[in-house]
Amino acid sequence: MLENIVISNPERLEGTIQKISEEGLDKFHVLSDFDRTLTKAFVQGEKSSTVIAQIRNGNYLTPEYSPEAHRLFDVYHPIEVDSTIGKEERSKKMREWWQKHFDLLIRSGLNRRVIEEIVRKRGLRFREGALELIDQLHRKNIPLVIMSAGPGDMVAEYLKQENRLYENVHIIANFFEFDAVGTVVGVREPIIHSLNKHEIAVQGYPVFESIKNRKNVLLLGDGLDDVGMVEGFDYENLIKIGFLNEDVEANLEKFQESFDVVVTNDGSMEFINNFIEKIEK
Repeated sequence: MLENIVISNPERLEGTIQKISEEGLDKFHVLSDFDRTLTKAFVQGEKSSTVIAQIRNGNYLTPEYSPEAHRLFDVYHPIEVDSTIGKEERSKKMREWWQKHFDLLIRSGLNRRVIEEIVRKRGLRFREGALELIDQLHRKNIPLVIMSAGPGDMVAEYLKQENRLYENVHIIANFFEFDAVGTVVGVREPIIHSLNKHEIAVQGYPVFESIKNRKNVLLLGDGLDDVGMVEGFDYENLIKIGFLNEDVEANLEKFQESFDVVVTNDGSMEFINNFIEKIEK
């Protein structure tokens, strides 16, 4: 047994792996969150920023941007994590927050050059084994669908600068609209935030043609709401792997209820890479 791995029901997991193996890799795809799933939750002992937080925490835009972005965070983040507030109300507030923040980014002059500069500084680190996973999926022509509430252009730039923006990688996220000189002028709908991934039906995206007949799914996420990413997809066999990066003792039971496998303490992708190899054999 690998360290940092908790399996809720080993017999059921093994049975699902067997079913997926029998049907082969051409019936299989991977659906993954990005922040703190494909990337590490902690870097050198410090909690890693999300993609969007890297803009907020840096001095890249107009002087008024950062204070206002932090003010919005202070207003809306407590709502995001307050489970005593109804899901519908929290989701409404998240949409409000994301829209206000994107409007602020546009007013503050976000552009392609800034996005490239932020990524070059490598404020995020890919989780140990994540790049190997992306390579393995590419070699075997298995679609990787990344669903993120962050800016899709930055997710794509991280992969591009690692030479991993392969043709089998599909990103469902908040993509900016740029003018002729590369300045952000809008955001494509629908806006994806932390609490509405379950509403973003993959059928509405071009990637659906690549995965509609691949009904065996491996789902990767670091939050309980991430299990909703697969809603709206007519899957046959599903394995859910959750990354529980902190407060393990307090949250393990809930994660075990939602995920088939829990990787604790910012663990590596070794279990997932071994899983891909196993189903191929």
